[in-house]
Amino acid sequence: MAKKVTKQFKIMAPGGKATPAPPLGPVLGANGVNPGQFITKFNDMTKAQNGRIVVAVVTVYGDRTFDITLKSSPASELIKEAAKAEKGSGKPNTDKVGKITSAQVRKIAEEKMEDLNAGCIEAAMKIIEGTARSMGVTVEG
Repeated sequence: MAKKVTKQFKIMAPGGKATPAPPLGPVLGANGVNPGQFITKFNDMTKAQNGRIVVAVVTVYGDRTFDITLKSSPASELIKEAAKAEKGSGKPNTDKVGKITSAQVRKIAEEKMEDLNAGCIEAAMKIIEGTARSMGVTVEG
């Protein structure tokens, strides 16, 4: 018989460097997940993304066990990394914070493809370009 799912929630944490300190620990505890077990498992799964923000979908079962499904990093994080920007612009139409090339947009779109609602890579690139524009990052090429 399959386990009964009691909760399912998303959480964002730095890959390979998550700690049970706030804000992560209290969220996990409130949802019935042992923070120590989660942090150990999450850090082992995300060693390769050292420090990059990773989205995880946590499924909690009735017997207090859990499964972690990793998603790709948020598009905004990947764009900031590519543009070497500290953060997005507060006024994206007037204040630009960086530039990325079409090749970088394609690379980000390929990485995010399975998480995006796009049928082809060109549609995924348009989604990423729109996110970049809303952050104040110019797309060249």
